[in-house]
Amino acid sequence: MRKIETTLPTLLADIGTFYEARKWHFLSVNGIDLGEGKIELQWIFSRYGIKDEIVIYYALSDYTTPVPSVVSLIPSAFMGEREIVDMFGLTVEGALRGLYLDEDSLPHPLRGES
Repeated sequence: MRKIETTLPTLLADIGTFYEARKWHFLSVNGIDLGEGKIELQWIFSRYGIKDEIVIYYALSDYTTPVPSVVSLIPSAFMGEREIVDMFGLTVEGALRGLYLDEDSLPHPLRGES
């Protein structure tokens, strides 16, 4: 597994340079609450035809900074983006709240106490 740091301002350029649809399978976008109002966001890829070749692009952020959407590069990412909106209360460009949680659900259940 390779873990490659990126930043939110350079995310689209970095993933755009890396990602080849016939070579890499986009698995998920993931969030890890780091406490104290910080989060690690991960975009996870596996290589087609090669066992255990995983690449994770990650960016450190806070909960108030908007996250760019990678849907223009990877259309299937919209599901994961909507999930991190619901589960962490993030703002992701173009991603709506309410896919996984009902209106009366607890807000952002995976966000730690800040």
